[in-house]
Amino acid sequence: MSRIGRMPIPVPKGVEVEISGNTVVVKGPKGKLQRDVAKDMKVSLQGDKIVVERPSDDKEHRALHGLTRTLVANMVKGVTEGYEKSLVISGTGYKAAKQGRKLVLSIGFSHPVEIEPVEGLEIEVPLPTKIVVKGIDKELVGQTAANIRAVRPPEPYKGKGIMYEGEHVRRKAGKAGKAAAGGKK
Repeated sequence: MSRIGRMPIPVPKGVEVEISGNTVVVKGPKGKLQRDVAKDMKVSLQGDKIVVERPSDDKEHRALHGLTRTLVANMVKGVTEGYEKSLVISGTGYKAAKQGRKLVLSIGFSHPVEIEPVEGLEIEVPLPTKIVVKGIDKELVGQTAANIRAVRPPEPYKGKGIMYEGEHVRRKAGKAGKAAAGGKK
């Protein structure tokens, strides 16, 4: 059995779960999420817990078992607590600002880059060098943060760019460092 797949998902107070066929709808204090799970997986509500079961021990069913359970658990956590991803901007003159709902990035291009958040997401700029993406859908929060990072990913020579908070960028020496390390004279 899948160790993750067989764990029941506790449903906190204030969260409503509706299961019809292979559609799971979770409503909570932060909002409502809906997802179609794999047609072979059986999702059921037993008391105050959600249980995911698989029909057989086929390789595909074993893989879908843990995935389905995790997706439903992420929905429950999203409507109760929500998710957030932090990004840090490093580089001389690089900064972020908000104009209405839009995120405006000044990151070394000839023009500022504007990013409009998807409905249901919130982008905050607590500092000019920090961006926080918040929302109830984990997948959407992660994808939006990845799209922002992709505008100017961190480069390995000077470390300039947009990176996740806590991300370590492996630095390279460059030409001057290579010569000082004992290269050709």
